[in-house]
Amino acid sequence: MAIDTSPALRNLIIYSIYVRAHSAQGTFDGVTRDLDRIKSMGVDVIWLMPIHPIGELNKKGSLGCPYSIRDYRSVNPEYGTLADFQTLLEKAHALGLKVMIDVVYNHTAHDSILVHDHPEFFQQDQAGRPVTTVPDWSDVIDLKHPHPELSRYLIDSLKYWVSLGVDGFRCDVASLIPAEFWQQARNEGAALKPGILWLAESVHTGFIEYRRQNQLMAISDSEIYTAFDLTYDYDIWPVLFAAMTRKAPVSNLLDMYRLQHAIYPANFIKLHFVENHDQRRVLDVIPDAQRAQAWTAFQALNDGAWLIYAGQESGEDHQPSLFEKQPIRWLDYPLQDYLTKLNKLKKHPAIADGKLLFFASEPAVQLAWVSPESRLFCLINLDQNTGSAAVPVPDGNYQDLLSRTPVVVKNGRMDIPRTAVALEVPALLSTKQYHSALMDG
Repeated sequence: MAIDTSPALRNLIIYSIYVRAHSAQGTFDGVTRDLDRIKSMGVDVIWLMPIHPIGELNKKGSLGCPYSIRDYRSVNPEYGTLADFQTLLEKAHALGLKVMIDVVYNHTAHDSILVHDHPEFFQQDQAGRPVTTVPDWSDVIDLKHPHPELSRYLIDSLKYWVSLGVDGFRCDVASLIPAEFWQQARNEGAALKPGILWLAESVHTGFIEYRRQNQLMAISDSEIYTAFDLTYDYDIWPVLFAAMTRKAPVSNLLDMYRLQHAIYPANFIKLHFVENHDQRRVLDVIPDAQRAQAWTAFQALNDGAWLIYAGQESGEDHQPSLFEKQPIRWLDYPLQDYLTKLNKLKKHPAIADGKLLFFASEPAVQLAWVSPESRLFCLINLDQNTGSAAVPVPDGNYQDLLSRTPVVVKNGRMDIPRTAVALEVPALLSTKQYHSALMDG
């Protein structure tokens, strides 16, 4: 983790927006008009998926993928004008929202403006033709890192967007670019605007292994943390997905979280989510709405930043195509209130200033945030079990901070909720008292 990363980022709430899909018109203005509602949910940062012009040559679908970029220093005319983007920035900042844009520095479109003027910036085959090192990504060609002139061009592009008011960058497949580039970018960005937010799409462990076996460059999450504030949790995503789909016990996942705390810098921050633009919607993975809500609560209240993918609050189970225009079906925002409550809870003093403890995985996950001043206990029913559970909470009457309904702890036990409960508690029982309740159960 970068040495100057603020620990406050671990309860950051980021909202991811695909401009093309966010509104019927699919424009910057469609996003701007929705910012008041987004802010009302308790969001801190909006992340706009790539806003740049999309390549035409070898594009996928009828409109092309936003990650196939033709020009890093202009905006996609499909979305509007640069003035429209600046209006979005101004409205977001007026509401207290930060704006992060997506940067794609591993590859460009086949008809990138750089191809003609700087062919030396690209990976080439034996015939001197630009190529991709990932065959499935047929609509892009890879940039050739390290390359001092290329680095200068890319970092100057970042600084251009910072000069317009952008507050941070989500960096696509950041693991495929040398850490030294990202360190230089961070240092130069900080000289222009302190506090720029850096989010790395760190890649799956299996992808790193595959590239290294094929003599292709890939850096680990530990290397990425030298320049970034936040990284994806793709290092453990296969275990998370297996637990969500009941193909592995939740205890395996908790072991992975403990491993992260042992192998990364002590102040590392992961970005947690149940869905994003590359992963299936949670209600597609888990059609049971209550179980999906429980997993959503678990990830939101985990130790790290929290990502909401636009449409999640509307209960969307359809993933918009990256290559066509498929607007989100907003309906009546049935999950917005639930997500708003989770976002508010994410700012609880116990999470802001405390440490996370896991007590059990079965029959429901038990976690507690403990700070010098407060304690927050959560019981989260990831597998829709019933009955009661022994809990490390003193007997008494409590109120669930999510539903505002009463919760009773008696003889060291409480009923397992349908989804999740969060309680402010005066203390946690000692290990001896907790295990006594377990034995009595």
